[in-house]
Amino acid sequence: MNTPKAAKAGTKAAVGKTAGKTAAKTAIKAAAQGHDHHGPACDDDCGHDHSHDHGHSHTLPDARGIYLISPSSAVRDPATVELARERLQQQGFKTAIDRTAYAEHQRFAGTDAQRLASLARATKQKLPIVMVTRGGYGMGRLLHQIDWKAMADSGKRFVGMSDFTAFSLGLLAQTGAVSYTGATAVADFGGKKVDDLTEALFGEVMRGELEILSFETQDADPVDARGILWGGNLAMLTSLLGTPYFPKIRGGILFLEDVAEHPYRVERMLIQLWQAGVLAKQKAIVLGRFSDYKLAPHDKGYDLHEVVAWLRKTVKVPVITGLPYGHVATKATLPIGQKVGIATEKGLAHLVLDEHHH
Repeated sequence: MNTPKAAKAGTKAAVGKTAGKTAAKTAIKAAAQGHDHHGPACDDDCGHDHSHDHGHSHTLPDARGIYLISPSSAVRDPATVELARERLQQQGFKTAIDRTAYAEHQRFAGTDAQRLASLARATKQKLPIVMVTRGGYGMGRLLHQIDWKAMADSGKRFVGMSDFTAFSLGLLAQTGAVSYTGATAVADFGGKKVDDLTEALFGEVMRGELEILSFETQDADPVDARGILWGGNLAMLTSLLGTPYFPKIRGGILFLEDVAEHPYRVERMLIQLWQAGVLAKQKAIVLGRFSDYKLAPHDKGYDLHEVVAWLRKTVKVPVITGLPYGHVATKATLPIGQKVGIATEKGLAHLVLDEHHH
């Protein structure tokens, strides 16, 4: 892929926690300017359904507004969503909130029927971006009742993460349509502080301005490849294995993250994916953050590093660590189902989100 020097120059600032918003945006844009002009190609045997390929059209996408829905767990404090709306509006996004976004039924944001109806309303309203207020649990209960064709044909850009991984992967498996994972309303815009880079990356991806995401990696195998970017929360992805909502991607770039999962549980899920034949079919495995877990005295040195070492030794697919994505403050917004490029060099990785012909 021969990633240009211009793309490498802003790497540290682009993912460093100390960079301010202006510096972050400058670094991100600098990283995007020198891209090469060979578009990433999906393998002939990639298994990806291109019938609803809603990828980049080389015109800036409509980013006028965001419609907020709650398709999983109940919102604990509506004030956090209202604060998120204010901050998104300060970024230039008009916002609207679904009428059942604050509904409660047991641990869920309303009954299954209410949450399904909110997804249907989201496809019919006028704002182009549909963002979930939060994750939690509940999306899996809805997958068999969702009108996937209506979701894809709406042209809406769905954004969420964690439990919403089930929706994004279901949409990809059923239609081939692209959705986005990363920022959510409560976690990223409704707290005491908004992470500058998370905010900048979300805005630039939604406006179609980010072409290359470069990030530091202390542990990356050499790779220069192209394929369908897919993945998300490891537990949610693994839970879909063997269902109609698990994408059949060959020659893809699989990215993963999780929260509050001990390394042995992470390894157990990776083993399941490997033994099911999923991992060996990928061109690269990109690991985001695996956060908020506790080791036990009897682990005796067994940690996530050992899991990564096992992954490399067993699967023999290039592994890249350090992706700024997961249940952490600084996270990128990424397109699930889009053709991308990935390249590494010493200490750096470059995820090419948009290589196109001019």
